[in-house]
Amino acid sequence: MTVAFFSGKGRRIGVALGAVSAGLLVLSACDKPTPLATVTVGSDSVNTEAACYNDGDAIKESLIQGCLNKKADKVVEISMDDKVRFGVDPEIAENGWTLFINGQQAEQEPYKNTYRTIPGNAFLASQTGQTAEKTTVSIVETKGKKLTGVWQFEFKNRDKD
Repeated sequence: MTVAFFSGKGRRIGVALGAVSAGLLVLSACDKPTPLATVTVGSDSVNTEAACYNDGDAIKESLIQGCLNKKADKVVEISMDDKVRFGVDPEIAENGWTLFINGQQAEQEPYKNTYRTIPGNAFLASQTGQTAEKTTVSIVETKGKKLTGVWQFEFKNRDKD
């Protein structure tokens, strides 16, 4: 004579609990994506995850220049007359963010809103009066004096083809 250790209902509950546990285990192994930064010119939008991000904590001082010099994965074509719109996730805006152009800080004070518009000529005009073919623009999240995230875009001058 054989004895069933679990009734049909007990087995179903056991299988369901096992499936839920396995699902939670798989989800816990996934990396949390970084917040997104978006650049919009006209009706074209490009967004990217951070080139460097330390989950909201400060990036090591020794890594910052390397982050700012990383080649951008995303290319945005602009012209001198375009309005370039920047958008960041609310958690970036909460800490504050600023723009770096070709690895150099372009603004002194961090911006605290999620959205702003800047004319294209601010990124393409050089001090010598020439127009640049391309420019690397970094959105840099700050927390006090510390840098906590870097998002890279390459702006390509549409008029220099």
